[in-house]
Amino acid sequence: MKEKLNEIQNQAKDDLVNAGSPEEVERVKTKYIGRKGGVINDIIKAIPSLPPEQRSSTGKSANILKQEIGKWIEEAKEKFADKKQAPGAKEIFDLSLPGENKPYGRKHPLTQTIDEIKGIFKTLCFDIEYGPEVEHEYYNFDALNIPADHPSREDFDTFYLGNKRLLRSQTSTVQIRVMEKKKPPIRMIAPGKVFRPDTVDARHASMFHQIEGLMVDEGVSFSDLKYVLTLFAQSYFGQDIKMRFRPSFFPFTEPSAEIDISCSLCKGKGCSVCSQSGWVEVLGAGMVDPNVFDTVGYDSEKYTGFAFGIGVERLTMLKYGIDNIRLFFENDLRFLSQF
Repeated sequence: MKEKLNEIQNQAKDDLVNAGSPEEVERVKTKYIGRKGGVINDIIKAIPSLPPEQRSSTGKSANILKQEIGKWIEEAKEKFADKKQAPGAKEIFDLSLPGENKPYGRKHPLTQTIDEIKGIFKTLCFDIEYGPEVEHEYYNFDALNIPADHPSREDFDTFYLGNKRLLRSQTSTVQIRVMEKKKPPIRMIAPGKVFRPDTVDARHASMFHQIEGLMVDEGVSFSDLKYVLTLFAQSYFGQDIKMRFRPSFFPFTEPSAEIDISCSLCKGKGCSVCSQSGWVEVLGAGMVDPNVFDTVGYDSEKYTGFAFGIGVERLTMLKYGIDNIRLFFENDLRFLSQF
């Protein structure tokens, strides 16, 4: 058996020397150490039929030879690989082919809107403030003058987590946190996610984005509120946009108003988006209720201020003519790549 193994060793060397291509090297591998039909494996399988005194030495020699042949085969493969890279060898790649265009990522349309709004208010010297998305009832309701029996505090309007914790339903909570830490004057906006258990449809989602604004100082009036919001609307929608203020009610502002803009799609002529009225509601605003100032320790006889809330999804839909809020969250690149 030892002589036979020596013969196989010499023959394998000769076959590898005479191999003229990687394919021939692969055939030598199959011939000698292949799992099925390989010469070495056939010898190993035949070991149980040998005399007992030959089994151990034959098995050891066969395994050593198998490893050596495997090493020789890998060396032969490396030589052919080196030849392909040698000067004058045939090119592996066709350098005349055009390069592959890799798609570039881009900001989500809602992120673009938030960044644009932040830029507008930065030019008006407003600070950007952030707060936690998991809030305490005190900041989400009590400090904002929202009474215990208000409908928004019911389970079907708020995601409660227990122990008076909840997912914030408005970023007005950040206004309270900022006023607790800073004294007037204050100019700030608070962008971020808010959560409400609304039924998801074309215009509603259980998670959406909001930007709350606040300005507090001596002598701040409703005229200042109107001026700031007019500048914002004209900067975002265009100089030809028109605005109107309608009386409304919010627990944390008094007086309060709903603000409409002339429909940016039909230019006020009437369409399905504005329900043929020519106007679209975009945000709510008002003068900060004195009770809110009293809660944070501000002198409500000395300071006045205004607050407003902007729905990011709504503004984005109006600006780009999007008719379904769900498109923002489906992660469909056919939609997102348009922005």
